[in-house]
Amino acid sequence: MRRKREVKILYKDQDIAVCEKPAGMPTADDKSGDMDVFHSLKNQLFFEENLDREPELYVIHRLDRPVGGVMVFARTKEAAAELSRQVREHIFEKDYQAIVNGWLPEEDGVFTDYLLKDDKKNTSCTVPEETKGAKKAELSYEVLDMVETGEGKLTYCLIHLMTGRHHQIRVQFAARGFGLYGDTKYNKKFQKTKKQYEEIGLYATRISFRHPVTGEACTFKAEPKGKAFFMLEELDAW
Repeated sequence: MRRKREVKILYKDQDIAVCEKPAGMPTADDKSGDMDVFHSLKNQLFFEENLDREPELYVIHRLDRPVGGVMVFARTKEAAAELSRQVREHIFEKDYQAIVNGWLPEEDGVFTDYLLKDDKKNTSCTVPEETKGAKKAELSYEVLDMVETGEGKLTYCLIHLMTGRHHQIRVQFAARGFGLYGDTKYNKKFQKTKKQYEEIGLYATRISFRHPVTGEACTFKAEPKGKAFFMLEELDAW
């Protein structure tokens, strides 16, 4: 195995590995053939732990390619099964920080929609509840700040996912006219650019779950990174 692009490891033991995914890097193999987090982390564990064979590693959840943030991978089948159960039963918590175009009308709220995924186009959209194949998507948000910039009005918010649907945050905010900053897929303001994997104003800043073996409560955090968040820092937005 060759050493390739590395990801930042936040924690590891014999059962799990927690890392910070860089924006623009796929979670696992995709059609681009670019190095992904899954294989990069495998390579890293192999060299750091001086292993004599390829380490086990299992994907538990994913982040969209343009999104960076905290992820956990399982290192055994048993750990993978337990963490996957926590995801299904909503024990596994995921929080994001986001920057959206426009000023949200309410300081906090809940978005509930039904989403339909188009596998051929790799997109999702909101549809009526009775639509065949539609899945319920729900999130809550809290506004942290609203600023006026040279690029227009922006809202900085904290998002808690109650479900984990394909492109959920991006679709639900865009459907209400508040597309994520930099999102070339769903935000009409940015759809003219051809930079498909440009980072967007969305970062997975916190995950929380029970350790799959010890049962201990585990929480891991990361500060948001990227052009949009740096811009707010420059404006002393928080």
